[in-house]
Amino acid sequence: MHIKNIITTGKPATEARKALIMVHGRGAGANDILVLASQLNVGEYAIFAPQATNNTWYPGSFLLPKEQNEPWLSSALALIEETVQDIRKQGIEYENIYFLGFSQGACLVLEYVTKNPRRYGGVAAFTGGLPGKIIDENDYAGDLEGTRVFIGTGDPDDHVPLERVNQTAAIMNSLNAAVRVEVYKNKTHSVSRDEIDQANSLIFN
Repeated sequence: MHIKNIITTGKPATEARKALIMVHGRGAGANDILVLASQLNVGEYAIFAPQATNNTWYPGSFLLPKEQNEPWLSSALALIEETVQDIRKQGIEYENIYFLGFSQGACLVLEYVTKNPRRYGGVAAFTGGLPGKIIDENDYAGDLEGTRVFIGTGDPDDHVPLERVNQTAAIMNSLNAAVRVEVYKNKTHSVSRDEIDQANSLIFN
């Protein structure tokens, strides 16, 4: 199970109006994802980056049945929830809480937001989708109230099939999110300059 370890930067939460939760990918760490903050329009945000125990949020592919990634998947989602509630205690409303994730981290933030639908500030998901071998739309219900979501992905990508990205977008749109998917032909499994620009334009504006 994940040990709570949150790296913080940016403005103090007690002084900021907005907060950003940044979730790293497999084999990386909180300090790695935080490098992106300098390229985003988040200078006035309080920034929180949870650290996965052993640098991995869950052991297998996100395309496995969810139970094969337990208890780590649920533990990771619980850590995001705890981070959200810590932010709320500092006086920042849900509608001013933003999420960003890459790869495993993108899968996590998409799952968290879709499982806990309400109006958030926005979501930037760099190469990710909802986890599970088969996605049951009936597992997701509620109203995202126009939350803006950007998903960038390569086609093909070695880890995240485009079909899963499109299915994720469709489910989130059915919950009243405003989802933009950008597909980059033959992009490596990384975060591109255009994805950062798109996130700044659509989410962190």
